[in-house]
Formats: sequence, structure tokens, C-alpha cells
Amino acid sequence: MPRRPRVKLVGHPQHVVQRGHNREACFFAEEDYRFYLHWLREGAKKYDCAIHAYVLMTNHVHLLLTPGAIASLPRLMQSLGRRYAQYINHSYRRSGSVWEGRYKSSLIQAEDYLLACQRYIELNPVRADMVADPGQYRWSSYRWHGLGEPSELIADHPLYCALGRSEADRRGAYRDLLRAHLEEAALDEIRKAVQQGLPLGNDRFREQVEAALGRRVTLRRRGRQERTSSNAPLPGQMGLDLEGA
Repeated sequence: MPRRPRVKLVGHPQHVVQRGHNREACFFAEEDYRFYLHWLREGAKKYDCAIHAYVLMTNHVHLLLTPGAIASLPRLMQSLGRRYAQYINHSYRRSGSVWEGRYKSSLIQAEDYLLACQRYIELNPVRADMVADPGQYRWSSYRWHGLGEPSELIADHPLYCALGRSEADRRGAYRDLLRAHLEEAALDEIRKAVQQGLPLGNDRFREQVEAALGRRVTLRRRGRQERTSSNAPLPGQMGLDLEGA
């Protein structure tokens, strides 16, 4: 079966997931998490990616980021994956792949889904029963968003910044958001989108992506479907590019 082409849109956020080979562990000690975050910070700066949220789980990684150029995301993930794999293989005297094939990614409609996706990412350790509160988990961006712990990695998205005028106001508003846990339907929608490499957004957003791609995307939301917009852009008008690798 041919690989589904990636959808890349400059200046729009993407949810990225990368799993360990055969879903095995890819982090074994504190130093591993620290090295990964160090190279993520370096790569994000070098390849022009704004990192909005992340969580490093034992056997996989979630990132929420906005690429600044068409090649920003693939270059970041290629560099990060290669450097981290070399480090792990050298440190633990092993060989072979650390990661399970290609990373998965989903284009996000920011207005409706960015904060939901950010909450989904930062609540991962709670859903996995690793901690009772996201602030107890050391390897996620919640330590910045909810607690104000300094971070040289995070570049807050404007929608997060709009939660309050001051950092304290934003943190308080965001903590309130996280107390209202995401509904199972929303969790399922986010999971399906990134697993299948499909856009996550409302009907009009997906129509625009479909028009730009020249093909149909199959992820459907529950409920009534909006009519196809006659103002959908022609291919190329959204700055989309396809990557088959």
C-alpha cells in the first residue's frame, strides 16, 4: 500500500507523534530525556519550528509545533531522530532503529483545535496513570504552561497568549481548561487524525485542504456536514506541499 502523502502548510500548527521501534521504550534514564530536549531546542531554532507543547513518554513523543518553512518539520525530525538514535545506540551499546518508521503528523486548524490538542498532549501522563496531576510529570510542557517553570524551548502560540494579559493570568486560565477533561469524542478525533495523517479541523477547513490537495480526506466529524464552500481555494493557494517520503 502506498504511503499517504504528508500535508505541510507553512505557518499552521501540526501535531506530531513519533513512537519507539515496535512500541518499545526510547527513554531509559533522566539523561535521555534531557538530551532529547536539548537537541529538540537546537533543531527547532536551526530549522525554524516554533514548539508550542510537548510530552516525552516512555515509548513515544508528542509535539505541537508550527513550521516556518515547507521543509522545516521534516528536517527537524530527521536531524532529531538521527542524533538521538546515535546517542542511544552508543550509550547503551546497542544497534538498530530506535524509532518506528516515519513520524506521524496532523495539520491542525488552530482556532478550533489548537488548545484541545495542547491539552491532549500535556494530559498524556495522567491518562496513562503515571501521575495524578500533569504538574507531577517532569517531561512535558505543562511545567511551563501550568506552573511557570522556565523554558527555553517553548514558543507559546498566540491562542494560548490570548488566555490572559499576564503570565499568571494565562497560567490560571490554562489550569482551569485542563480541569475540564477532554471528552472521549474529542480524544478519539485527535488520535484518528494524527494516526491517519489527516487534517484536524472543521468541515470548511478540511474542504480547503481537499481542494488544495485535489483529493478527498476521509476523517469525518460526528453530526451534520457543512455544505461544500464555493470559495474553496484552488490547489497551491494554501501554500501546501506534499512529501511522499
